[in-house]
Amino acid sequence: MATMTVTKTGSVPNGTHLQTTEQSALSRIDRLDRHGYLFGQKLAASLSPLLHDVVYRKLGLDWAQVRLDSTDMDFFLKLRQHPRFYGASVTMPHKVSILAHLDELTPECRAVGACNTMFIRDEPDASSPTGFRRIYCGTNTDVVGVRESFLQNVPAPDHEAVFRGRPGLVIGGGGAARSAVYALRKWLGATSIYLVNRDRAEVDAVIAECTERGYGSGLVHVETVEQARRLEGPGAVVACVPDFPPVSEDERLARAVTEVFLREKEHKGALLEMCYNPTPFTLLGKLAEDAGWQVILGTEALIWQGIEQDRYWTGRSTEELPVREVKEEIARQVALRAKSQ
Repeated sequence: MATMTVTKTGSVPNGTHLQTTEQSALSRIDRLDRHGYLFGQKLAASLSPLLHDVVYRKLGLDWAQVRLDSTDMDFFLKLRQHPRFYGASVTMPHKVSILAHLDELTPECRAVGACNTMFIRDEPDASSPTGFRRIYCGTNTDVVGVRESFLQNVPAPDHEAVFRGRPGLVIGGGGAARSAVYALRKWLGATSIYLVNRDRAEVDAVIAECTERGYGSGLVHVETVEQARRLEGPGAVVACVPDFPPVSEDERLARAVTEVFLREKEHKGALLEMCYNPTPFTLLGKLAEDAGWQVILGTEALIWQGIEQDRYWTGRSTEELPVREVKEEIARQVALRAKSQ
């Protein structure tokens, strides 16, 4: 283990406990033109730094994203003062708590109530020695990851037939479910959105929060097989649950309700399986594929939310970013992980 601290000038020498590999990465900061962080916990398997490394390498930028596996918000707030800090990917458990430390929020961030991306805007300030002051901004690119997963993988002429003008379905009740609801409602043309989850309280919370923020109309908690059979089949499905077989009674009921929508409905649309760790090839994805659905891997959502992050950080348009190379590298990493299972 190593320790590091932050001086008032923003250099990064000694104070919080980090893995030796992270100390090594942090030691590179003063040799980089710009740097950012992946800030959260349980980051070892994250593909985010790799994704951004591909982008920066292809653009010829001497930039890097450093893993910061920590619960210490104060430490992170010191790190972000570094003059060459460009922003951060923010993951659990900080997506909500970071909001109190941001100056501005994008509409998506405000609507979802969670930030996965911090970026910087410079505002002129005559009183500052540099002539400007930093504005720390927050957005939520998870919603873009959901949107683009469907728009990029379902051919445009088929959008109306596959998912627009039909109900959507979200499986799960956590933060990803809120992002899915937002994307289905705002961009993907869902007429109503079914929610299926093992925990009623989580669903109630999703409905209450989405309603409070202005996009909760038409949310339907589907609690029984009988109720599911009476409903119109969905077009776009977003699965936001871990890849574990159902064990408890509530889990088995939620899976049975899901199977009604996937197996029994005549319409077969597209399902985005958000789970991709340790593998994007899940039991639920196999069930949907066998039933005739187009299955979109969760790595697609990862890629498109990451590309959107780099659009904010680099100022480049999506068309200028190396999407093909990112897809190739992520696919290679997924294949390597599959071999090691």
